[in-house]
Order: sequence, then structure tokens, then C-alpha cells
Amino acid sequence: MLWYAATIFLSAFLLFEVQPIIARMILPWFGGTSAVWSTCMLFFQVVLLLGYVYAHWLHTRLAPRKQALVHLAALALSLAALPILPAEHWKQAGGGQPSLRILALLAATVGMPYFLLSSTSPLLQAWYARSYKHGMPYRLFALSNFASLLALAGYPALIEPTLAGRVQGYAWSAAYAAFAVLCGVTAWRSAALAPRPTAMEKGADDGAPAPTWPLLALWLGLAASASVLLLAVTTHLTQDVAAIPFLWILPLGLYLLSFIVCFEAPQYYRRGLFLPLLGLSLAFMALRLWPGLHNAEAPWLQALYAIRMPWIIASFSAALFVCCMVCHGELARLKPDPRHLTGFYVTVSLGGALGGLFVGLVAPNLFHAYYEFPIGLGLCLLVVTLVLARALAGAPMRRRAAEMAALAILLCGYCWCLASIMRNMVSGYRVVSRNFYGLLRVYDDGDPTLDEEAARKLVHGVINHGQQMLRGEYRRLPVTYFCPDSGIGRAMRATEGRPRRIGILGLGCGTLAAYGRPGDTIRIYEINPLVVDIAQREFTYLRDTPARVETVLGDGRLAIESEPARHEFDILVMDAFSGDSVPVHLITREAFQSYFRHLKPDGILAVNISNKYLDLEPVMARAAESLGKAGFVYHYTPPDDDILCFSCSWTLLMEPATAESYPQLRHQGKELAPRRGFRVWTDDFSNLFGILK
Repeated sequence: MLWYAATIFLSAFLLFEVQPIIARMILPWFGGTSAVWSTCMLFFQVVLLLGYVYAHWLHTRLAPRKQALVHLAALALSLAALPILPAEHWKQAGGGQPSLRILALLAATVGMPYFLLSSTSPLLQAWYARSYKHGMPYRLFALSNFASLLALAGYPALIEPTLAGRVQGYAWSAAYAAFAVLCGVTAWRSAALAPRPTAMEKGADDGAPAPTWPLLALWLGLAASASVLLLAVTTHLTQDVAAIPFLWILPLGLYLLSFIVCFEAPQYYRRGLFLPLLGLSLAFMALRLWPGLHNAEAPWLQALYAIRMPWIIASFSAALFVCCMVCHGELARLKPDPRHLTGFYVTVSLGGALGGLFVGLVAPNLFHAYYEFPIGLGLCLLVVTLVLARALAGAPMRRRAAEMAALAILLCGYCWCLASIMRNMVSGYRVVSRNFYGLLRVYDDGDPTLDEEAARKLVHGVINHGQQMLRGEYRRLPVTYFCPDSGIGRAMRATEGRPRRIGILGLGCGTLAAYGRPGDTIRIYEINPLVVDIAQREFTYLRDTPARVETVLGDGRLAIESEPARHEFDILVMDAFSGDSVPVHLITREAFQSYFRHLKPDGILAVNISNKYLDLEPVMARAAESLGKAGFVYHYTPPDDDILCFSCSWTLLMEPATAESYPQLRHQGKELAPRRGFRVWTDDFSNLFGILK
């Protein structure tokens, strides 16, 4: 048992540890958006399925000794992929849809090792069941999920803050080599311990019939429901509730925890407790998704809408856990005889992969809004209804008919509510559009004939990506985070009086174009083509500016690095953060070196560090010190009666001589002071945990 447990534990730990390691390595190459992580998750789920299929084929088609030999050969072949450091030629500077390129990169870099790690748990459980007839192989599945949970929690807390990216890659590769040796020894020992072929191996009936197609469909549906809800709730929490770093860990951790509980201690899943909780959870999530909830007249609905953010996160997390407990609890109740164990895992993995394909690839390209969330809720209730209907097969006819009718009415009513939610998701907006980089919405807030504060707003989830006042007297003014008394406003005013070249990383709705003057050239780098289209169609900043406007589609840093270093910009503005999440590759020492190669000797680099959850000031301070630059921070809070401006924080970095030539900038800001013990961020090292507020 010890050999099997150790091998499965190490394989599961490495399986989940490699996911953030490789994703962190390639994030800078594809814009640093959360969609890169979603695409990686899709890859991992599909390869997990392939690993389970391989384990099933190997266990059911080959004799024990041949199984060991084939697996040993595959392990040896996989070592050729080490170390798992992606090649530079995979970088993509231009915009567009990078999903296929990301999938190809992952396949070339970690495909074979991840494939074999994926196959380890089901394969070794099958070997254990073959060698120890009275053992409990499903406990090894719970051990596998525990190791996965440990890896998931350990990366942001321990590994990322202490090890550089390339060191992580080399360390993981060394651990994988150790795993290959351990797994090879376990495979050979298992083959030696395998009993002589029995009637079961020869195909005789041993009292364990093959699963029926309806049962396979239930396995598939339960696994897919949990997978869809995991990804949909994660997207909802991180984009529509709060863009808090590491928030994605919470739903995934609860998902794995439900697997551990249901397969290690199935007695804790009780239908009498969890089915009523499922009803409450599905009702809560549907009501929270209802677009008109904030205008509801019923006091209890108003109270539901007014829940504070921490309680919303806790409520959605609890609801997801209940749904996963029901799905995985019913899977555990329906698990087959160990003879069909690998087939069971293949089906469960197929369900997870289909859920990932639906949310990660189909939904962003097919839907205009996040329809996958209500669809996932409906799928969950449908599959659970089918499971309960199956359980009623032995009940008396009258009772069965009554309960089936009640279930059907409940299902139809809930699906009607979900359909209404989906219809209303796009109502009231001028634009609702979605692509690889997320969901963008444009709406008018207020009537300009009646309301002085009326504005047209561009939002990404809960984050305001820019707005323009609708009244004529305010329409051409820089507003929100870009007002004249903000850090960027002061830099723009300080450099007026001569034709300027202004570079901007991140377009938003084009607000900074309001600072353009005749003779100026504004060069804007934007990765999302939808943002460019919306800024040109729905807002007038780009049309109103007297400056010449140039637009470059692609990741700002990669696009700048692909251009000759001409020291052309008087001001370079870095405002490409996706809400409160931070593309780390834009604020490393190497990134700042690239920016300064494109700034004039007396140029100014302006960085928007406004963030609810992260304190970016020490990152700026240490970067400025490491490059020998002068740095200043400007924290601005507008007066209470100001209807145009938001509180914001900006840093300005420049040569010390430039700082001396702008005494007003020195006096208006606070000089950046490096925090003692704070390590400079590089392309190979960053630590988001260290700057959490």
C-alpha cells in the first residue's frame, strides 16, 4: 500500500503544482489576462481525460507485465520534455485570439509529463485492486485529491514568494524525474505481485456487470455539472463580484474538498441534508443573477441584493460547495465495482473536460454574456432530478408518479426562471460584447437633460474601465482616474507647450486623449480589439482630440519591445491593468527597462497603481531604485462635491536630472522610498502575497 500511496500522492502534487508554474511563465506572453489561465485549465482537463483513457486502455487490454513495460517506456520518453521551460518562439506580440497557440505551447512543453501524471491515480488504483482483492482503492482517490489541494494552497503561499520562475521549472522537473523512478518501481512491483489470470481477466461473469448507458450518462452529467459550476462561479466571483487576487483558489479548493469528503468519508454525504441545501443554493444563485434584483420592491429581495461583498463571496462559495457535494456524493454512491474503476474515472474525467470545453472555449465564442452560469445551474438540477428519478424506480407506482410529477414541475419552473435571467442579462445596455479577454458592457447612467452627473460607462465585470460625461460642457474633459490634479494630470500639464509624443498602454474608452494638443501624437497600445472598437464607436474622446492618434493592437510591452528603441516618447503611460488584477509582466524591472528605452532622456513614465487589494507602491519604489531613476507617488482624493473625479494613485518615474527640471512635480508628490527587505520584481520573480493590503 505504501508504494502506491507515495506514488499517487507525488503524482497528484506535481499534477497541480505544474499548472500555476507553467501558467505564470507564459502569462506575460499572452497579455497577462485571466483568460490565459482559463485556457490552461482547458488544456489540463483535456489531457487529464487522455491520461484516464490511456490508463483504462492499458489496464483492460494488456497483461500485467506488458502494462508495466509500456508504462516504463512512456515514463522514460517523457523525461525528454524536461526541463519544462517554454521556448521563446511561442511569444505572441499581436492581438487576436491566442487560444490555439497557448494550447500548442502547453502540449509541446508539458504535454507528455502531464499526460503520465494524469494517468497515475486511476492506473495505480486499478493495479492495487488487482493485487489486493480486499483493499479500498477509492481511498487512494481521496489521497490524490488531498495532494492536489495541498499543491494548490502551497504555490501562492510558499513557492511563488521564495523561488524564481526558472528555478520553479527546474525544481519541478527534478521532482518529476524522481516521480518517474518511483512510478517505474511501483509498476514493476505491481506486475510481479499480480495474481495469475482468473476468470475475470478472461472475460467470465464474476457478478460485476458492465455499467449501463444510462448509468454512464449520469456519471458524465454529474461530473460535467460540477465542472461547469466551478468555472462559472469562479468567473462570476473574480469579474462580477470582486477582482481579488487568488480568489480563484477558493472555488477550486472547495471543489477538490468535496471530492475528498465524498470518496474518503462518504458517510458525510447525506441526501436528507444536502438535497434541501441544494435547493436553497440553486435558488440563491439564480436570485443573485437576476438583473433587476436591485429594483425589487420586496424587502427580503432588497436585503438579498444588499449583502456585503465578503458575505457574497462566502455565500457563493458555500453554494458551490453544496452543489459539488451533491454531484460528487451521488458519483460516489454510483461508483462501480473496482473491476470497472478505470472506466469510471474515464467517464468522470470526460465530464470534467466537457464542462471545461463548454466554459473555456464554446461560451466565449458563442455567447454575448455569461450564459454558462445559468446553464450550469439548470444542468445541475436536471442531472440530480434524473438521479432521484432512478432512485424511485423501486417505489410504489402511485408514490413514484407523484414524486416524478413534482420533480418535473420543479425542474420546468426553475429552467423558466433561468431563461428569464438569460434574456435580461443583455437588456439595458448599449453594448454587450465578449471575447477571449472578457465581457465588456457599455451603458448610459442618467439623463443628460436632467442629471449633471449623467455619463456613458465602459465596464468589465465590476470594474469601471472608463467613462465620458454626457453633458456637452463636460464631454471633452479628462475624468475618473485621469483628472488634472491626479498624478497623470500633473505630468501632462507639466509637459505642455511643445509638440509631444505620448505613448499609452491600455486604451479604456480613450480618456487620456483629452490631454492631446495640436501637434501632439498619441500612440495607444491595446490588446483587446473589442476595446478599440467600443472606444471608437461609443465614445468621442478619440474623435474629439486635436492630436494625431495611432493605435497598435497587441500586448503593450511585447509590442513596444518589437519596435526599434528610438527614445521617442515624452510621456509613456502604463494603464493596462485589467480591473484590480495585475498583469505582472508590465511592472517588472525588465519591463521598465524596455519603457525607458522608448522614452526621451527627459521623458516621464507614469504608472496607474490605483488598486483596492494590492499595494503596488513598494514595487514601483524598488524598480526605480534598481534602475537609478527618481520616483514620486501621487495619491489624489477629490472633494466630496466633485462629480468628475475618482480617488486614485499614480507614480511618475524619470531620470534624476528630469526631476530637477520639474520642481512642481517634486513638490506635489511624495518621493518613493524602497521598503526594507522588499525584493525587486523581475520577469523571473514576483510575489503578489507580499503586497496584499
